[in-house]
Amino acid sequence: MKRHVGLWCAAPVLAVLAQAATAAVTIDSLLDEMVDLKRLAQLPDPAYVTKQFSSYDPASKTFSDYQGWYANGDAGQFLRRENKDGRTEFVMMDINGPGAIVRIWSANPAGVLRIYLDGNAAPAIEAPMNQLLGGQFANLTRPIAGEYSRGWNLYFPIPYARHCKVTSDQGRFYYHVNYRTYAEGTAVKTFEPGDLQRLSSKIEETARRLDSPREGAAPPADRKKTPFQADLAPGAEAVLAELNGSLAICGLLTHLAAEDLAAAARGVVLKIAFDGEQTVEAPIGDFYGTAPGLTPYASLPLGITEPAEGKPQDLWCHWYMPFSKTARVAVKNFTDKNVKIDGAVATVPYEWNDRSLLFHAKWRIERNVPSRPFSDWQHLMANGAGRFVGGHLHIINNVKDWWGEGDEKIYVDGETFPSHFGTGTEDYYGYAWCSPERFVHAYHNQPRCDGPGNYGNTSVNRWHIVDDIPFTRCFRFDIENWQWNLQGRNTRAAISYWYARPKSTDFFGPIIASDVRYDPVPEYPVFRVKGAIEGEQMRVLSKTGGKTEVQKGVAEWSEDGQLWWTQAKPGDKLELALRATEAGRKRVVARFTKAVDYGIVQLYVNGKKAGEPIDFYNNGVIPSPEIDLGEFDLQQGRNVLTVEITGTNPNSKGDRHMFGLDYVLLK
Repeated sequence: MKRHVGLWCAAPVLAVLAQAATAAVTIDSLLDEMVDLKRLAQLPDPAYVTKQFSSYDPASKTFSDYQGWYANGDAGQFLRRENKDGRTEFVMMDINGPGAIVRIWSANPAGVLRIYLDGNAAPAIEAPMNQLLGGQFANLTRPIAGEYSRGWNLYFPIPYARHCKVTSDQGRFYYHVNYRTYAEGTAVKTFEPGDLQRLSSKIEETARRLDSPREGAAPPADRKKTPFQADLAPGAEAVLAELNGSLAICGLLTHLAAEDLAAAARGVVLKIAFDGEQTVEAPIGDFYGTAPGLTPYASLPLGITEPAEGKPQDLWCHWYMPFSKTARVAVKNFTDKNVKIDGAVATVPYEWNDRSLLFHAKWRIERNVPSRPFSDWQHLMANGAGRFVGGHLHIINNVKDWWGEGDEKIYVDGETFPSHFGTGTEDYYGYAWCSPERFVHAYHNQPRCDGPGNYGNTSVNRWHIVDDIPFTRCFRFDIENWQWNLQGRNTRAAISYWYARPKSTDFFGPIIASDVRYDPVPEYPVFRVKGAIEGEQMRVLSKTGGKTEVQKGVAEWSEDGQLWWTQAKPGDKLELALRATEAGRKRVVARFTKAVDYGIVQLYVNGKKAGEPIDFYNNGVIPSPEIDLGEFDLQQGRNVLTVEITGTNPNSKGDRHMFGLDYVLLK
């Protein structure tokens, strides 16, 4: 187990917030911030702190309580319930201002979401939660809001002068609400419903820039470009650019050419020193936000273009990196092959001041981390004043079961309990349900998930642009290493991006050759049951409620999939076509899935009960053993397997009535 390391700050302190600026915080100014990378390179003015409400399991109270600290009942947890106008409302957030909501996420949005501002009895926003977070409310369309790989995100900022309360009239869902609290006395103009129409053009323009992020945050046209080119022999180091003056790097374009691009992307290390401090050290591929290799994607600060015949892929960076005197950009080749690198550094004049920050990006790796005991794997520990702006995580998983049940825990300025406590790794990165589906967004991405399921290489990133996290003394970011499979082991490689004042410190050591060894992943052998009627291939004849879909790669399922029924309730029925190649009396045997949010079901074959109700609850996702449902007279061709939800285990959590069918055998 990785040793738990104490907080970087010696003792908890209250953040000292600077005097508020004279300009008021408004919807207009916050929309500008959504696509402004330059502002991150200075301490915020007006000052603010960024925190999170979430549905994390409240059994997590202290690290000394091992079981409680890693508790996993992360759905349906709220501040309280309230009765209003004859309905029950579940309170997700209740905070005094001045402040602003900067992100809302859910894995399974439910009910009507209501956002009450400044103590008003009527909500400023009232909408079905899945519509508001799904990009179907007013003009808050994709990518400001939308569902990505089964995660629902709203990035529209909602300011308030005095108070904010967020509720839903349904419970039992997962959620995050990220928000800022400004220094007392900061002028904030509270959101009004009419702002959506008043700012329709600006909202549309913001969405357009986020939808084309390379162009949406492009450096200014009058930037100065300093080209570079180097042929790197094994072990060689080269200086790509040496810059002098008070400047800011506003663009870094790179091309790689090598016999093995994946090995070069991991084995060539980028090093940047600003004003004599080396604040960037990372494998060059990881620096651009994905690994291994050069997987194409595009986000606001970083991206990689699609490969094209006869043309190298662009690796582009738009992070804004100011310095007062000098900058030195260098690379070192740790591979055993020659690598060619070329590109350009773009700069603009910059006026350094006492709020200016140096850009940091550093990387660490740990191989073969066991699944037990649980641990808090540290992405970043830093000392000083600055802002956290994001990170990229590369996982190499030796099983296809889910590796990322672990919650993020973010401590700011010596907090003894994290002010961000999440509900799962994929939730932090803006998707959900351990989905292997690739997605691309200006702020968060899963450029790569090889599979089957979650086996092999997975690459995810998230950029805190409008939801950046300022700190005045120190900052710590952990994610729990919490995977389902007891035999699971994974390699974790992470790069963190942050800004800090000069002479700040961090916990990273220098990268050595063994760190950046490239590890190819063997192909996964797919498990198949001979003669099985695969659940995910069975035709849905009817259902009285809920949603059915094919789920891949979560458990050791035959053909790597199951038929998944979610959002149902007791009394709902699902009818599936069960095809027999010949008529006759057959013994029906089936394998299902058991998990913490699965229900109790009664099965029927051609209308006849197949045994007693079966409880599919389990604390963790596992396939059930093969279950003998009994003998039945089947006709040739279509028969009917009926699934009826009858209840759920009292220990179940989340949706609580899910059902999963792996396969059926007719014997």
